[in-house]
Amino acid sequence: MNGIAPNCLEGIRVLDLTQFEAGTSCTETLAWLGAEVVKVENPKGGEAGRTLGSGPAPGADSYYFMIYNANKKSVAIDLKSERGLSLVKEMAGKADVFVENFAPGAIERLGLGWEVLHALNPRLVYGQVKGFGTGTPYENNLAFDMIAQACGGTMAITGEREGRPCKPGPTLGDTGTGMLLAIGILGALFQRGTTGTGRRVQVAMQDAQLQYSRGAFIQHARTGEPAMRNGAKSLAGGPAPAGIYPCKPGGPNDYVYLFTSPGNPQHWRRLLEVIGHADLIDDPRFATREARAEHEAEIDALLTEWTMRHDKHEAMRLVGAAGVPAGAVFDTGDLLAEPSFAERGIIQTMRHPSGTLAMPAFPVRFDGATAPVNPSPLLGEHTAEVFGDWLGIGAGDLEALREKGVVGDR
Repeated sequence: MNGIAPNCLEGIRVLDLTQFEAGTSCTETLAWLGAEVVKVENPKGGEAGRTLGSGPAPGADSYYFMIYNANKKSVAIDLKSERGLSLVKEMAGKADVFVENFAPGAIERLGLGWEVLHALNPRLVYGQVKGFGTGTPYENNLAFDMIAQACGGTMAITGEREGRPCKPGPTLGDTGTGMLLAIGILGALFQRGTTGTGRRVQVAMQDAQLQYSRGAFIQHARTGEPAMRNGAKSLAGGPAPAGIYPCKPGGPNDYVYLFTSPGNPQHWRRLLEVIGHADLIDDPRFATREARAEHEAEIDALLTEWTMRHDKHEAMRLVGAAGVPAGAVFDTGDLLAEPSFAERGIIQTMRHPSGTLAMPAFPVRFDGATAPVNPSPLLGEHTAEVFGDWLGIGAGDLEALREKGVVGDR
């Protein structure tokens, strides 16, 4: 299934000075929602993410760049030249949104800080991602996803109780921050419709992690102690059973997660019936939540004996059909092989000039459809188009800029 453009942000122009993942995830979301997102890149190589790892062909843009820059346009401008910088300022005067995630202080040194662009265009919504928030002892430090997750609390609650802290696999520090910035920008755009004035919207990567770890603060409030790692069990020490159980044939991701909610005692009874142990429903060792917590090891052994006789798909299907929460541990291979994702547009294939890439699309559905995945731009691919549409620069003037090295294009 190909996506259908929701056009929620049709007519909104986004000037994108982002790189790597946190900022690019934000602007990609705006592009999926229908905004015209124009990425400003160095003519000499473009954004560093273009060469981060391999791609579909030798010398092609990396898969990394393709994943995080779908549906955008690219212009190539030398920001070190006075004329190139003035062009970006002219574009900012025509834009609705400006987004950057440079190192602390870099955007101000370029002369593109909030005060400058707000004076040029009071309607501009100005978005920024930084590693650490203004006013912290670390506000001038650099940060990447794993640094934000270490300093933001997510590593402390991830991993086995007796083991070392572990970085969660999802890039909560990068994409997680980008999503929050996108939400903030949308709020500022909505308010601008009333006030006529843009706002400065900032998110620090460290700060964003606290948003994704609120359950840990609930646990701290209950116990008065720092929330700890608890492996695959519920962070708050939830009811038994609640955890990952091995399935056949025993591969690295052949597991199923089974959960019984404390709010629904029928889950435990139904689970016993599924695994063929209805005789234990009234057993005093398992009759109450407290009793099950005391006999958790026995429950785990009982369930493991059953799950090991089923593959993870069967286990999820059988337990889920009985009205008990269950989830097979699907890896990227499982997810790409599941036809319903493609049929529903949750996974789409990017048809890039360098090759194809099956990738997750924006999962929010509008009137039953997801937004389309269009190819990430080649470096400078839209320079002539954007300069013509935004600034009225004709072919002759563009060629003169190209000859001076101010701009580049294909």
